[in-house]
Order: sequence, then structure tokens, then C-alpha cells
Amino acid sequence: MSRKILVMAHMGRQEAKDAARDSCRQLHDAGLVPVLSRADLDALQEDIEPLAPVEVLEEDVSLRQIELVMVLGGDGSILRAAELVRRVDTPLLGVNLGHVGFLAESERSDLAGTVEAVVDGRYTVEQRMAIDVTVWQGEHKVLHTWALNEASVEKGNREKMIEVVVEVDRRPLSTFGCDGVVLATPTGSTAYAFSAGGPVVWPEVEALLMVPLSAHALFSRPLVISPNSMMAVEVLTRTDTRGVLWCDGRRTTELPPGSRIEVVRSPRAVNLARMHRTPFSERLVRKFELPTTGWRGPVPPEEAAAARTAALPTVAAEPPAHAGVGREMPYPADSDVPGPAPSSGGPGA
Repeated sequence: MSRKILVMAHMGRQEAKDAARDSCRQLHDAGLVPVLSRADLDALQEDIEPLAPVEVLEEDVSLRQIELVMVLGGDGSILRAAELVRRVDTPLLGVNLGHVGFLAESERSDLAGTVEAVVDGRYTVEQRMAIDVTVWQGEHKVLHTWALNEASVEKGNREKMIEVVVEVDRRPLSTFGCDGVVLATPTGSTAYAFSAGGPVVWPEVEALLMVPLSAHALFSRPLVISPNSMMAVEVLTRTDTRGVLWCDGRRTTELPPGSRIEVVRSPRAVNLARMHRTPFSERLVRKFELPTTGWRGPVPPEEAAAARTAALPTVAAEPPAHAGVGREMPYPADSDVPGPAPSSGGPGA
């Protein structure tokens, strides 16, 4: 059976359309089957450039038959693709055509090499934690959704704050007025939560984040919480403004006073395809263009061992200053040293 690769792109940009056309041609020439959504195919056919033979998603091929999704765009495009494959766990491989592209694996300049790696199957799958989000109004569940980056509870009126109480493990922590609260995953720690002053959390760390937005409170620090905990935000009934819930900046719902938002770790992760085992610290430096001038790096193990050996002090056994050559050391009379007994009296008598 031929391997089928879904190609998704931000078709509002000509660069993305060109990248999609190039990817489809290279996949087809290598014997794989490029797949497009009907909307993306129609967008590409508007151009006069020729397009390699493709199959259409949900017309010629089902989502479960897709081996991998190549996403050509920024982080927003990857979040859109994650929403599409949520129920089938197909891995996503991002090629950055946006600004930061923190979730992407490669850049536009390496598109041909990326497609070649897909053809050869040279990629691994990395799981990223997601969160399940539930909205309650009284005893009624009005929404159940999910997010890869974050769920943010925000004020719906620019002129007024929203009053909330935040909660962890069904225990209240604090009540305050604020612009909102971000409830994030480690993946989302470099997104909205990062802009709000939250900590950067390595993807392999299992944790949840709660980051208040411009809170009027003495205690409004970002919190790093157990992945097994439940975070919640309640919009107080006394507040005179409505809130709004955003999930990954894509799905939204209104939050009238009295609404309750619960967030827990999702049992289903999002799969990202990786071609390189790049340390997360290196990804941070590259994506955020962090200065590292002056860094010398750790000492190589063999040099460190040699340095430790050279640093050991040399201890020489030297006689005390009052002891000369050929002279016996005097001992106290009551010392436990063998010798002749005193002639009379004393301990030896």
C-alpha cells in the first residue's frame, strides 16, 4: 500500500502555496501519495502553475490512512492541523513559514531535505501533553474541548476587569480582579503564558501552569502545578462583566458571571514528528535569538580529570622543628609508649 502524506499550508500566502506545490511534486516523484484537503486543492488550482497528481482528503483517502501531516506555515497552522488529527493521533511535521515557529521542525530553506527525510522515514515521534477543558454554568456542562498550548479565561470588556477565584485540586487559592488567567501546558509555556510572564517549562517536564494576567492582588505569581491536579477558574457572580474562553486562540465561548472552567491533563497527547534530536535549550536560543556571547562551555571530561589530578597537593612528612637527626623524640612520662620502668615510684613501680 502506498504511503500517504497529507500536506497542509496557509493558502493565504503565496510562499505557502509554492511550498505546498513543491512538496507534492517531490513526494509524488519519490513514489509517495500527496494528499490535500479539497479547500487547499482548489486554492492551488487557482494558480497557473502545474500541480503533481494528488488525492483528496475524505474523498479519495480517509484521515486514518494518513501516515504523516506536513504543515507548511507558522505555529497557528500547526495548531489548526492538531485540531484536524485530534481523533486519530497522526504525527505532525512543521515547516516554518511564519515568524517564530516554535513548534516547527525545519525552515523553508530546508524544505527539500525535510521531504527527503519523510520519504526515507527518518523521523521520530515526540508526544506533547494536551489539556481537556470543561465549562460549567451551575450544574450544566455547556462545553467540553481541549487545547495543546493553553486555555485562557479573559475579560470580555476592554474597559473593565473580570473578577475571578482560582482553584487547584478543588481548593480555592485567591480571589482577584484581572485581565484574565492563562492555564497552559509545557508546550504552551513559550506561547501566551510566556508573554504574560510565566516560566519556560521544558517539554519533557510533566506539569501544568497557571498564569494570572495583570492581576490586582498581592499574590498573583505564576504557578507550576502537578500534572495530576485539576485547575479551575470561577467567574464571580458579583462581577459586572462577562468573560470569554479561548482555547489555543482558535476556539472561543462566552463566560457569563457564575461560569466555572475546569482544566485537567488530557489522556491523549499530540504527536509531533522530529527529524533532529535538538536540545530544547538550543531551540530556545535559535527561535528567540537569545544572546550567548562569552559562553565557553563545559570542560571536556579528560581535561577535567587532568586538572583535578594536577590540583592535588603534595604532602611531605617532615620532622618537627625541635627534632634533630639522630635524636630521640621526648615523650611525656605518662604516655603509652614502651620503655624502661622508672627506678622508683611512679606508674611503673
